[in-house]
Amino acid sequence: MYGLTEQDLELQARARAFTDELIPLEVEAEMAGGALPAGATEKHRDRAIELGLYATNIPASVGGPGLPFLQQVLVQEQAGRVTNALAWIMHTPPAWWAEVATDYQRERWLLPAVRGENEECYAITEEFAGTDVSALEATVRRDGDEYVLNGVKWHVTSFNSSTYCFFQGVLTEGDQAGEHALVVVDLPSPGVRVVRTPAYSHTTTHHHPIVAFEDVRVPVSHLIGAEGEGMTFAHEWFRFERMMIAARCLGAAERLIEEATAFAQDRVIGDERLIDKQLVQAMLSDSLTELFAARSMVYETARSIDAGTDRKVLHARASMVKLYASEMAGRVADRAVQIFGGRGYMRENVAERFTRELRVERIWEGASEIHRVIIADQLAKRGLRALV
Repeated sequence: MYGLTEQDLELQARARAFTDELIPLEVEAEMAGGALPAGATEKHRDRAIELGLYATNIPASVGGPGLPFLQQVLVQEQAGRVTNALAWIMHTPPAWWAEVATDYQRERWLLPAVRGENEECYAITEEFAGTDVSALEATVRRDGDEYVLNGVKWHVTSFNSSTYCFFQGVLTEGDQAGEHALVVVDLPSPGVRVVRTPAYSHTTTHHHPIVAFEDVRVPVSHLIGAEGEGMTFAHEWFRFERMMIAARCLGAAERLIEEATAFAQDRVIGDERLIDKQLVQAMLSDSLTELFAARSMVYETARSIDAGTDRKVLHARASMVKLYASEMAGRVADRAVQIFGGRGYMRENVAERFTRELRVERIWEGASEIHRVIIADQLAKRGLRALV
């Protein structure tokens, strides 16, 4: 089905078997603030590396498997079946960096990331600059052989487990003044401090703190690409991550439908199974139909990426799949809670956890409203036939 090859199916099965090992740990993690026993996360990460499920997006030129985009989607779809971010160990380091990394950057950060020896985070979002990255107020100032960084960043996902971060800010001087630069900052570094770590809806060990960068100095060798190219790299990351969000939403929806169906088949009310109630049948059939549509969209878009479709067309399609898949998964989760009834409101229930966790998929890497604007803009510029 979906035109998958034997190689695709083998990889998909391998990823599914691995995530099946993680699913039994979800409730334990939920009740422990997202944490597993000491050493468990490292053990599972090593297992993901062994199975070829780590850094699947990295090209062979820097030590990665060089998988086609469709296969990357297949892996992340399975990761999406697991709650509490336990499958985030199937990590995807910054593949966009491979083309522009200097030898120094490649050896110091990129290659170790591909091997699973370090982890990155992104310090881009600010209090008043979310999806609209052009509104950043953080600054990057050249001072001799160094850059001086200042700014307060919000939602710096996985900061607490990262060994370095990408800091994006506005250049204050030079030929590219007013444009953006992206630089690498080792963690910890002098001048980098956590302002506070807000509590979020999901239960995971990956924190999203507010981080202040106060006169942080880094060598000019930490600049990625050239001055003024920061937005280019941010957009590359956004496109990739929007596709991965869509893929993980497919996995979440599939798990929810499976669990809700199994419960409805076993739950008996009077002398009738819950699944024989037409209103419940409607919820399950709507969910399955929407999953089929979303999966078809995501797979087709992944294939168009592999085929080298125009980047701006892909920009619109990535928005379409992220928009549809994230909203689809939210609807599926809500229906699943309704089918489970009171059980669906218990934290030990997968539908309850996914209801909280999936809500952010409609916000980060571009809110649904922004994606609608992007899609409409590309429709006006390129026409319907160019996009679909």
